[in-house]
Amino acid sequence: MALERTPLYGTHVAAGARMVDFGGWEMPLHYGSQIEEHNAVRRAAGMFDVSHMTIIDLAGAGALAYLRHLTANDPAKLTEAGRAQYGVLLNERGHVVDDLIVYRRARGWRAVVNAATRAKVLAWFRHHADGFDVNLQHRGDLAMIAVQGPQAIDAFERVSGVRGAAQMKPFNALEHGEWMVARTGYTGEEGVEVMLPAADGIALWAKLAAAGVAPAGLAARDTLRLEAGLNLYGQDMDETNDPLESNLAWTVAWEPADRDFIGRQALEAVRAAGVNRKLTGLVLDVKGVIRHGQRIITDAGEGEVTSGIFSPTLGYSIALARLPKLAKGNAQVDIRGKLLPVRIVRPPFVRNGRKVYE
Repeated sequence: MALERTPLYGTHVAAGARMVDFGGWEMPLHYGSQIEEHNAVRRAAGMFDVSHMTIIDLAGAGALAYLRHLTANDPAKLTEAGRAQYGVLLNERGHVVDDLIVYRRARGWRAVVNAATRAKVLAWFRHHADGFDVNLQHRGDLAMIAVQGPQAIDAFERVSGVRGAAQMKPFNALEHGEWMVARTGYTGEEGVEVMLPAADGIALWAKLAAAGVAPAGLAARDTLRLEAGLNLYGQDMDETNDPLESNLAWTVAWEPADRDFIGRQALEAVRAAGVNRKLTGLVLDVKGVIRHGQRIITDAGEGEVTSGIFSPTLGYSIALARLPKLAKGNAQVDIRGKLLPVRIVRPPFVRNGRKVYE
């Protein structure tokens, strides 16, 4: 089966990007140096093509009621247009179908979910729309560009002519004609995510590149998001995990008690019984790199690495791992049969280019 391509595919190829299969999409892994791209975002500004993400617009008198049933967080908290909310979709067992961001608009709502889960999530949205006055529109016609870094917002406003992003607080968005400009980043840096018509996306990318914003690929995106302590669906949580054991308890809105979101009954049972696992951070202070799937040995029992990298910002390896709830302090990681010392820490690891964990 042929891989899908974003509107910016030709731009990536022309820039010499190494293209790879990412969840059925042909995406840039890097443009020559993952480390340079990572550092550009931490020190100045970089941009990512995230047009493969799934954008769904929702309209109708029942759209809010539908979203309140669909998501474990409560979109009713978004009391005015321009507000955004991170949350999770749960199945009836209380396990994570996907994570998403919900935006309240002047007219209607918008949800952004992952690319690799597109078919599953679109089917999930449609199946659960029965009985609600809601219209769903998959916006496959839009491009999406994330511009991240300490100089990102200034660069975006200069080349686009759009104003107001610098004044926005995190998890807010503004609409400028057919463009939506949001501040819901995935790197631990300042920045914006721009959803816009495909042709406009190609033009904006070119203008940003001409202004010195560095193109960045999937590899840098992964090291940046892990330094920021942010989950990746399919690695740090999936349909075998609930949000309470995935460092996502804060995304579950238990009040009001009569809101019947999908998976609530099962999740309440988990909460009542007590969670025995947690997703937390690891730091490796000796030479080596922690990787997904490696075994972690703690005084409270064994766990497993969900995401692990060498951190370009910190200069050593960090990871997220699912461990016994009581695990703390020092532990060991099994790297090819050799046990190396790690410390259990609380993520995030890096914010705005600086170490923040203890």
